[in-house]
Amino acid sequence: MHICDTLARDETTFSFEFFPPKTEKTWESLYATITDLEELNPSFVSVTYGAGGSTREMTHDLVLRIKTESKLTTVPHLTCVCHQEHEIREILERYAAAGVGNILALGGDVPADRGDWDKSQDAFQHASDLVEFIKKFNAEGLHPDSRGFGIGVAGFPEGHPATPNRLVEMDHLKAKVDLGADYIVTQLFFDNHDFYDFRDRCELAGITVPIIAGLMPINSVSGMKRMAELAAGARFPASLMRAVDRCADEAAAVERVGIHWATEQCRDLLDHRVRGIHFYTLNKSSATRQIYETLGL
Repeated sequence: MHICDTLARDETTFSFEFFPPKTEKTWESLYATITDLEELNPSFVSVTYGAGGSTREMTHDLVLRIKTESKLTTVPHLTCVCHQEHEIREILERYAAAGVGNILALGGDVPADRGDWDKSQDAFQHASDLVEFIKKFNAEGLHPDSRGFGIGVAGFPEGHPATPNRLVEMDHLKAKVDLGADYIVTQLFFDNHDFYDFRDRCELAGITVPIIAGLMPINSVSGMKRMAELAAGARFPASLMRAVDRCADEAAAVERVGIHWATEQCRDLLDHRVRGIHFYTLNKSSATRQIYETLGL
């Protein structure tokens, strides 16, 4: 099923993101998490794709394992940095043959060990180019679903780090939608006003596809610092920082603050009729489960 079909059917979607494990032990730990969260009946789950395709095979293997061993709809991420057209085509052909129905098309980051990479060598300079290529692939009729892949793209409520001009940023987002994206999943944010402003600006730009809000509960002070170092950045409201500072010496208390903050974000988003909430789980189930239980989802 295409995610756009799910969005058309359900007033609000709930979904989870996982990343491919690197060892056999973490494989089994992750799959225990997936099995646990499957009980919450998510609308779909997504699987990340390492910078420059560094987890290409592991992403593929995890997507197929979830598809064959669960009833979950799985959306693999696909990025265009450090890729040529034949590589992307091969990936799409493999997913099509396996009956995977959706792709999250992203620009992606250059791997740390290839920091001097010349992006002009890439076949696809922007995520919009990747969206256009997937639509052309769909038109070739190689997918068992006559419509081909459903396509999601990323949005950035706090702004895209590579596009400081917010007007140009919206032009780029609209280009992705005009070329065939069915929905938008946002980067994580901690102030819902950023999301509501982003949603309004999308409407002003003529972007009418559903927008799914991406949330990640803070689980530690070190995790908070890592979020701040992400390519897309992360803006922490002062009230959240004060709450973390009050209990920074107690790890369990910091985690409780993070879960409470994310729960209140969810409650407010639901009150404002958000189309979907996408949880960045960090391959763990506890925080997501607690949020579900508190909100009675």
